[in-house]
Amino acid sequence: MTRVLWCGCVYKKIFAVCDEKCGARSRKQRSGMPLLISNFAKGFIFSKQMSSHPSALKTRLRGVVFDMDGTLTVPVIDFPAMYRAVLGDAEYRRLKAENPSGIDILGHIEAWPPHKKQKAYDAIAEVERQGLQRLQIMPGASELCAILDSKKIRRGLITRNMKSAVDLFHERFGITFSPALSREFLPYKPDPAPLLHICSLWEVQPNEVIMIGDSLKDDVACGRRAGAFTCLLDQKGIYDSPEYADVEFKPDFKVSTLADVYSVLDVNFDLST
Repeated sequence: MTRVLWCGCVYKKIFAVCDEKCGARSRKQRSGMPLLISNFAKGFIFSKQMSSHPSALKTRLRGVVFDMDGTLTVPVIDFPAMYRAVLGDAEYRRLKAENPSGIDILGHIEAWPPHKKQKAYDAIAEVERQGLQRLQIMPGASELCAILDSKKIRRGLITRNMKSAVDLFHERFGITFSPALSREFLPYKPDPAPLLHICSLWEVQPNEVIMIGDSLKDDVACGRRAGAFTCLLDQKGIYDSPEYADVEFKPDFKVSTLADVYSVLDVNFDLST
């Protein structure tokens, strides 16, 4: 299994160069990346090449980076309501039709005038605060983190939510991710900068890391642009819909629960300590 190595870009001001050169080359080499078949993840082709290689030839996995909302936590944020509050119903319907993989609300409002943008941020923060009142950890998250810890595989977090939401997650569930980057870290995903920043802090190559999340447009795009492996958590099979067939970034792996993730990692990566 051949993977392009990271070119060593560790500073934010050259992430764009790394994204253009490394991400494009990595995506080209990975276009035929085999996927794992299981009872829980449908539509995957198990690679004869990968299964026949000795474990010594597997990529060493040195870090796992998680999304938070909808991945480490049960989905509680009403995103359609958030988008309608910020955009209005007509504009929301238009953008949804134009962006099948999802609306980048933060990116969309970035160019708005300061007063209008602040009102949008306030509306977003209010919906997020309501979600925090119902915050629940995703089934399988604690168990998966315990396994990664036993294998001495690092755990990081990237979210477009507020830092206060990350702090509450750490406090309420007693599971700490380091580093844990919220939307205060700019540029936020789907830009590869947060993931490349974590790789530089860990002193690992992006192709020794996997990004796990429930969003094609944010998590998978961030991972693929950085040159990392990606795993999409699709609990309800939403992304099996034909409307997602031609999206730009597709995951290396797809699971329906976090309980399935370890089997994906065990079959496809070297997890030795």
